[in-house]
Amino acid sequence: MELFEKKFYESMSSKVALLNRITYYIVNRKGKQMRPMFVFLTAKMLNSGEVNERTYRGAAVIELIHTATLVHDDVVDDSNKRRGFFSINALWKNKIAVLVGDYLLSKGLLLSIDHGDFDLLRIISVAVREMSEGELLQIEKARRLDITEEIYYEIIRQKTATLIAACCSLGACAVKPDSTDVETFRKFGELIGMAFQIKDDLFDYGEERIGKPTGIDIKEQKMTLPLIYVLNNCSKEERKWLINSVKNHNKDKKRVKKVITFVKENGGLDYAVEKMLAYKEEALALLESYPESDYKNSLILMVNYVVDRKK
Repeated sequence: MELFEKKFYESMSSKVALLNRITYYIVNRKGKQMRPMFVFLTAKMLNSGEVNERTYRGAAVIELIHTATLVHDDVVDDSNKRRGFFSINALWKNKIAVLVGDYLLSKGLLLSIDHGDFDLLRIISVAVREMSEGELLQIEKARRLDITEEIYYEIIRQKTATLIAACCSLGACAVKPDSTDVETFRKFGELIGMAFQIKDDLFDYGEERIGKPTGIDIKEQKMTLPLIYVLNNCSKEERKWLINSVKNHNKDKKRVKKVITFVKENGGLDYAVEKMLAYKEEALALLESYPESDYKNSLILMVNYVVDRKK
């Protein structure tokens, strides 16, 4: 990871001083770095503990693309904070944030092209397309609050799971380009991504101190699994009250608290936890046929971390 960080920072460099100031700020406020870890652990598990330059490039590309989407997301959500620090748009305004996101995106794509990693580029490009589609699908559905469970899964598959799927398939593709492992690990990453997003949804109802304040999804009219489940399993009157609360009273703290309590009392959280654990088990089952190794154990630890994490 230390070597990766050095390579990652180098991959961002530019002749523009302003850009270098911003990328320096980004690198020094990094998050959990789960995504590059998935790239490295997958590659090592499939390649007897060895990684190559393609693995490092794959991890750097993923992190560049991921960072670009976060910078753009903060503009879209009009968010001033990211992981407890000021967001790029809060410090340097929207215009600069959008351009920085574009720059990081192009750097990621060029890193693959310059080294002829077209197989890796394909994986990345599919992920970028799906993430954009997922965001837009969520925006479209949020207006009418008519999200079914199926549509919810499609949104989180595209928005969140597709990038973790790309990490794992990139890790496999970097060391075993034409093997069936590439697809197996794409599926593995997708399942982890689904569990990861459901866990995020659950934080909205928890007392834990986390990266986002509780009730924020309701304030932003985001339909999450606990809420969708309760909406589809309550009386007509209750459904009407819930939809009205989310649509018209989402800034009213007392009303939001009531919604959170109602969702908890009507089994919304239990249902979401059950679904999250089912995705986790399905992901772990895909690893069973692979030989035992430290890297496999680390991947299992990562999967468990996704559902057990406190933030």
